[in-house]
Amino acid sequence: MTNLSDIATPALLLDRKKVERNIARMAQRASELHVPLRPHGKTPKCDPVAAMLIEAGAIGLTVSTLAEAEGYFAGGVGDIFYAVGLSPDKIGRVAALAARGCRITALVDHPEMARQIAAQADSLGAIIPLVIEIDVDNYRAGILPQDPRFLQLASAVHAAPSLELRGIMSYGGASYGCSAEAAAELAEMHRLALLSAAEMLRNAGLPCEMVSFGSSPATLHALSMEGLTELRCGIYVFQDLFQAAIGACAIDDIALSVLTTVIGVREDLNRVIIDAGGLAMSKDLSTAKTDQNAGFGLVCDESGAVIPDVYISVTSQELGLLSTFCGRPLPYDRMPLGAKLRILPNHADMTAAAYPGYHVLSDGLRVEDFWTRHNGW
Repeated sequence: MTNLSDIATPALLLDRKKVERNIARMAQRASELHVPLRPHGKTPKCDPVAAMLIEAGAIGLTVSTLAEAEGYFAGGVGDIFYAVGLSPDKIGRVAALAARGCRITALVDHPEMARQIAAQADSLGAIIPLVIEIDVDNYRAGILPQDPRFLQLASAVHAAPSLELRGIMSYGGASYGCSAEAAAELAEMHRLALLSAAEMLRNAGLPCEMVSFGSSPATLHALSMEGLTELRCGIYVFQDLFQAAIGACAIDDIALSVLTTVIGVREDLNRVIIDAGGLAMSKDLSTAKTDQNAGFGLVCDESGAVIPDVYISVTSQELGLLSTFCGRPLPYDRMPLGAKLRILPNHADMTAAAYPGYHVLSDGLRVEDFWTRHNGW
């Protein structure tokens, strides 16, 4: 085992016990809803975490990059949904995964892209399974189920020899900006829209094996997910300050933190300087939209205990400046020069993206392992 004091900073820490607790919590929630989980692997990008998810009952993984898909498949995950719109330049990698035995499904939401995908797949002699993303709340991507092109798209995918229609999906991203009650209402709106769209496909004689919904907070607050075939949730594995701010978790549930070193003290300016800046933390300010603004991250001591009122107020590329919310003097005795601190992130996905892997904590203070990540695209 390694002591935190021996780790060069900035470094990414992961509390194994908190990860296990978060995974168990969502697995229990999915069990209560009687719908299996296909967790999103874009947050951890890590084989040991994937193994924990599968062991807890996940039917497969969702991914946001083909690097994740390739890494997870090599690590033993055989059922993968690539939940970002597919483009023709990526079809060769999707086909290669399928040829090696991976049950991989990709995503489309426009008839022209389906045509391009089919043409490229034809040229490669490949068959590409596709799910259609429907737009339920105008949040991001997808095709409206009431758009005449929805059935045209589904029919074209089903008819193309190089494509296979597997079903539909939606993403409840709007649930990240609303109350628990509103998240429950949004979940129901998505559920009903998905069921209606699935019925449209089946009434047209088209297959719809997969009816998939994604959103951690909406899943936590949903009253029912009856009729859906899977739930895609991701951030719950690590949690972060934004999830705590919207009531999806507690601060103590956050499993991810950045280890940093105090490299400067300016008592005349009421300032402490750390070696974790915009690259180490990301410049995500999502909590600023909530009642629990945390600047660029909340500050903890080396043991992981939150230091009240202290946060990262300013970042440059490699430096972070610590301040107090109320303007009172910083507790310099808790953050002397050379001290190790931990920073809780606003957005775990974005913060983790800068690092090759995780220093895994066994008891909150000692590192038992290092888990690598499937970074890049």
